[in-house]
Amino acid sequence: MIQVNRERLIQEFMELVQIDSLSRDERNMADAVIAKLKAHGVEVVEDNAGEKIDGNTGNLICTIKGDPSKKTILFTCHLDTVAPGRGIKPQLLDDRITSDGTTILGADDKAGIAGILEMVRVLKEQNLNHGNIVLFLTVSEETGLLGSRHADWSKLPHVDMGFAFDSNGPIGKVVTKSPSQARLDIMINGRLAHAGVNPEAGISAIKVASAAISRMKLGRINENTTANIGSFHGGEATNIVCDRVEIKAEARSLDPAELDVQIAHMKETFEATARDFDTTAEVTVNKLYHNLRHEESAEVVQTAFKAIKLLGIEPSTMSSGGGSDANVLNGQNIPTVNLAIGYQKIHTVEEFIMLDDLETAAKLFIAVTQAV
Repeated sequence: MIQVNRERLIQEFMELVQIDSLSRDERNMADAVIAKLKAHGVEVVEDNAGEKIDGNTGNLICTIKGDPSKKTILFTCHLDTVAPGRGIKPQLLDDRITSDGTTILGADDKAGIAGILEMVRVLKEQNLNHGNIVLFLTVSEETGLLGSRHADWSKLPHVDMGFAFDSNGPIGKVVTKSPSQARLDIMINGRLAHAGVNPEAGISAIKVASAAISRMKLGRINENTTANIGSFHGGEATNIVCDRVEIKAEARSLDPAELDVQIAHMKETFEATARDFDTTAEVTVNKLYHNLRHEESAEVVQTAFKAIKLLGIEPSTMSSGGGSDANVLNGQNIPTVNLAIGYQKIHTVEEFIMLDDLETAAKLFIAVTQAV
């Protein structure tokens, strides 16, 4: 039976969430984790992703040596948190840990980081046999997976399969499907004129943009694909015909081909509508990350199932509408699934994690090492 030190785990989690680590400002968190890992003989390398994304910290790539005859597995969690995430004061209750209600808690994803640190200790304390383990601890995951997307892959050893511990939902759920995502940055060009004296001489970029959006398929397109207009900015005064509107939008799909269709539709709608108004639209498309898609029969899924069953939990698959570092790893040809670890109401001041789930998530790390 897999055992962890529950009290040690809880105290370490409480310590970690009190270290401020907003995206692009993870230095203190990284330094604390590096010190803890090195104290247990773990090799740690930091890449230069922070420099690329205007942050102060790179991704941590850590190696735990094991039996070379076994497959090498990778665990990934992220070091950053969302706002409001400064000055977190965790509250230890009878059955859960919460924030004090003024900030997030940061269980996303410090429950994962705490689980990794407990795993490192338990593997050594209990002398458990395992293969080589790579830890990929990323920065700025919460800002579009920036850390993993800018990782120095030359520093990552060969890995056979990966496991992200970064999904909500009950422990036992395995995310085997999540979408590709593309971001669209749109500039609608109009023509300035005085709104009261000669509005006919102007072209309202706001009117053009509004017309384009009204013609566009948005929201839930089908079971695979979604699209959204996220921000819309333009205009300076009521007496000026607006000559410039900036729009940020996105599209996501479990099917890369469908994503391409939706992107083309949105781009063409902006451009064609602008032509109708005798002006132009500039559309820039940036594909952010690869989709994640594994059949239940895939080795990485079956390994996750085996680990979950070792804990006496019945596993099942699920689909997610959001991306994670698992998507990026799959794009690097490392078969990776995302495992639920039980945190709840993430990205809100009501975030919490049950103590039993914190303990079970830590056990799941160890179970995966024994399931390979």
